[in-house]
Amino acid sequence: MKNTLRNPYVYLMFIVPTLVLYFLFFIYPMLQSVYYGFTDWNGLDEKNFVGFENFVTAFSDEVFRQSIWNNVIFILFSVFIQVPLIIFFAILISNVTKLQGLYKTTVFMPSILSTSVIGILWGFLYEPEEGIINGFLGLFGVPDIYWLAEEKWAMLAILITNAWQWMGFFIVLILAAILAVPREINEAAGIDGATAFQRAWYLTVPLIKPIISVVVMLSIAGAMKVVDIVLVMTDGGPINSTEVMASYMVHESISNGKYGYGTALSIIIFAFALVLTALYQLTIGRNQERIEY
Repeated sequence: MKNTLRNPYVYLMFIVPTLVLYFLFFIYPMLQSVYYGFTDWNGLDEKNFVGFENFVTAFSDEVFRQSIWNNVIFILFSVFIQVPLIIFFAILISNVTKLQGLYKTTVFMPSILSTSVIGILWGFLYEPEEGIINGFLGLFGVPDIYWLAEEKWAMLAILITNAWQWMGFFIVLILAAILAVPREINEAAGIDGATAFQRAWYLTVPLIKPIISVVVMLSIAGAMKVVDIVLVMTDGGPINSTEVMASYMVHESISNGKYGYGTALSIIIFAFALVLTALYQLTIGRNQERIEY
């Protein structure tokens, strides 16, 4: 056995198949995509090398610039509205003594549903004349709102739907971290006269900062790759007001047959995601300390 483990060919026998599969299914498609990004390929005819023309066209494309801004809105909404709400609801559920399992299951359920189902479900809720949301707002004299048909409301409608789908998943993550904090810490603070808000703000939140950091990073990543909920609910409309980078890439490459241009857009999206991740790791991620109870 010792002689076998000292033989380098034994290690190669295990490593080489993995490397070959990694190259075939990850490295090769990536290199091929980069090459297509510099061509005018339409999926059928001969490919012609066009240099950086696709990238120049992308940044001078008004719709693509709008889609970049919409992705930024997704990120800002996720980090500054969605994450605080996730922490609030997680703390709220952690203090429930009865039926806590029911609450966890209830909030988690939307994240296991298909995005198509959620899009159709919220489409009914947003229905201008019969939808429950307009029905409720109508009680206060608010006129009917065409949530998915008006430019000023469509983006908000998608943001709310997307948040509803994924908040439960992150609430369960945060809740697990809160429940791992020893009860004695909170009880000691309570005996010293700290209110529930003070215990949550000065004890619970600092103690679960590493998990909050992970949730923020996952939220940013989710906001960068969001596409399905947009395609299901508005297909980028009305008048491209809800178009995000990934949905625009789908429309250009598949619907319009501009595979070369669509691949160039995918490379730009990859570069944006890479830069954001690096910035996050160099700023917030680097400052996270290991917390021991």
